[in-house]
Amino acid sequence: MTITIAHLQPIIALAAGILILIMPRLLNFIVAIYLIAIGLLGLGLFR
Repeated sequence: MTITIAHLQPIIALAAGILILIMPRLLNFIVAIYLIAIGLLGLGLFR
């Protein structure tokens, strides 16, 4: 199976959700990293 950009968003969201459940204090950092990653994916910087 090949991982494409369409697969990355759900994988990132799942990882972020698990990390928030484990360590709620990381919420601000996880949200910031998630938004940056989705922005970069949206701009097409990762192909």
